Amino acid sequence: MLDKPARVTVDAPALDAPVLGGGIKKPDLITVEQAKTMSLADMTTLFKDHLNPGQLHFMKLLGFNKVKVESAEGMYYTDQNGRKILDFFGGFGSLAFGHNHPRIISARKKFQDENRHEIAIAFMSQYASALAKNLAAIAPGDLDMVFLGSSGSEAMEAALKVAERAAGPKRPRIVYAENSFHGKTKGVLSITDGPLYRGEFKLLDNNVKVPFGDIDAIRNAFERDPTIGVLVLETVQGGGGIISAPPEFWREVRALCDKHGVIWVADEVQCGMGRSGRFFAFEHAGVVPDVTALAKSLGGGKSAMAAMIAKRDVYMKAYGTKNTAMIHAQATFGGIGEACITAIEGLNIMYDEDLIENAAVQGDYLLERLNALKAKYPKIIKDVRGQGLMVGLEFQDFSQTLPMVLRPVVGVLDDKLKGSLSGFIGALLLKDYDTLVAFTEYNRNVIRLEPPLICERQHVDRFVDALDDLLGRGIVRIVKDFIGSQFN
Repeated sequence: MLDKPARVTVDAPALDAPVLGGGIKKPDLITVEQAKTMSLADMTTLFKDHLNPGQLHFMKLLGFNKVKVESAEGMYYTDQNGRKILDFFGGFGSLAFGHNHPRIISARKKFQDENRHEIAIAFMSQYASALAKNLAAIAPGDLDMVFLGSSGSEAMEAALKVAERAAGPKRPRIVYAENSFHGKTKGVLSITDGPLYRGEFKLLDNNVKVPFGDIDAIRNAFERDPTIGVLVLETVQGGGGIISAPPEFWREVRALCDKHGVIWVADEVQCGMGRSGRFFAFEHAGVVPDVTALAKSLGGGKSAMAAMIAKRDVYMKAYGTKNTAMIHAQATFGGIGEACITAIEGLNIMYDEDLIENAAVQGDYLLERLNALKAKYPKIIKDVRGQGLMVGLEFQDFSQTLPMVLRPVVGVLDDKLKGSLSGFIGALLLKDYDTLVAFTEYNRNVIRLEPPLICERQHVDRFVDALDDLLGRGIVRIVKDFIGSQFN
């Protein structure tokens, strides 16, 4: 049996452990101030011992374990050395308003200073009601019934449940797409494609998988199986590598669902909240799903907030009687006060500061500059795609970046080497250019760019100029520099 790792101790004033009423001795707990001043070495040990040692391995490969974030504001993190790190990661789309937007901080502080209520399960909450009204006002068509939760997984679970109940017990089957990601809880994990996340869990089997963006596959599935009642698709596949479908596809999806009486659920957890240059990405096609879900930036970067929004007729079919109303009512923290006012303030900021329009403008500029880099480095950059400030930068397989004579030899290793080049580049962008980017779950050759919607032209220029300078080193030097960084 392995010995249990030694516990890390944090220096603190020598105090006798207080004895609480009933003789209960307080454990050796870390205080908030001690947590704030904790050393990087102690953080690493605690992360390994109590959080995720496997994840730490990958953080070390990328050099991310060398960063202790002391503060964050706007487009930047500040680390323990006072270094400002440009955030083009954006928490997988969670930071539309940047870090610590002053209006959001002010609204939360006022809420706290006035001792307003947080949990109002027994009573109606003015904050939950106001947020639901705002979401209904923003959502197009008849999307006006709202369920509030804390995460994208929870919002998508709610979306699946309302859709399945509305479809009825005779139509329990669900169509979902290859390379989809809808969450890690067991219900939505059943329609999340990928062995890494699915593991060996016993998942729901009432589902049918089709290629993403393949309208014929959807049509054939509907015609072949009359028990299909629900279609679930990300409007833009984030984990799949920033993959979208043309507007005609979504219009045909809407028509097919109407024809066959199938309920369409649009997962906008990552691509919603203005990221694509419209509030909802499906608005680019001029269509409205039956159910949708938001999360991530809905929390304003300061709280965990998510929402499912359904058409009234769908919602009422599922939960419209006194006997069914509580089947999927909000959980304890669904609609918690401070999270709601954070979301309310964020939605107002989005329109007051024209962040949706800014996402479209800066996104177009980012794509223009990246496509110029693709033309400059065709042996390194395979594709640039996306819309608004949700952009995928796909690199060639490793063998394709090498001289022609070496390609056949290295090509047999391309599958094993997938993600290596994006990892080298991501690590060196952080180390040498103080810039943070993200990666994707399925196509590991893709770097995912989702900066805050407050991003300005100067931030795009700084990022692209850094990437240009890095790629200009050439593949051999990039590999050497990455290997060297492992020993520094």
